Amino acid sequence: MTRNSLSAFAGFEPEFVEGLKAIFEERIAFNRVLGLKITRLEPDHVEGRIAMKKDLVGHFLHNRLHGGAVAAGLDAMGGLACMAAIGSRHMDEPPLARLHRFAKLGTIDLRIDYLRPAIGEHFDLRGEVLRLGSRVASTRMEFFDAQGKLLCTGSAAYIVS
Repeated sequence: MTRNSLSAFAGFEPEFVEGLKAIFEERIAFNRVLGLKITRLEPDHVEGRIAMKKDLVGHFLHNRLHGGAVAAGLDAMGGLACMAAIGSRHMDEPPLARLHRFAKLGTIDLRIDYLRPAIGEHFDLRGEVLRLGSRVASTRMEFFDAQGKLLCTGSAAYIVS
């Protein structure tokens, strides 16, 4: 991690950040297929990026990103937002113990609103937890093109215990 990137991961130990990045970018195979990269990880806000590639095209005439790739990316960001919030709530635990809490996380409900076609060279995703309960978390996510235009929104509920 470079000095410039440290501000993008404020509030967490390097071990926790590296552990979450390894889980979300490498160990979750479909996130690897998407090319999902975490660009910001804060206790109340997460961001990521997906670069457009031919394997993600849903409409070949328009080179439009597949809606399933959009939904999977937003679902991943909602889950990541939950892990950031859980990690922040349990700062008294060592980083590895907090990372083990990921095993309990699962999507209960996911809603995606497709507002505009996803066409571009890359896409930026954001996620935040609206409420973190002892058993369920509610999230809101957004999906933008390279120019910052909102393309899709999402909301989800996750089991966290």
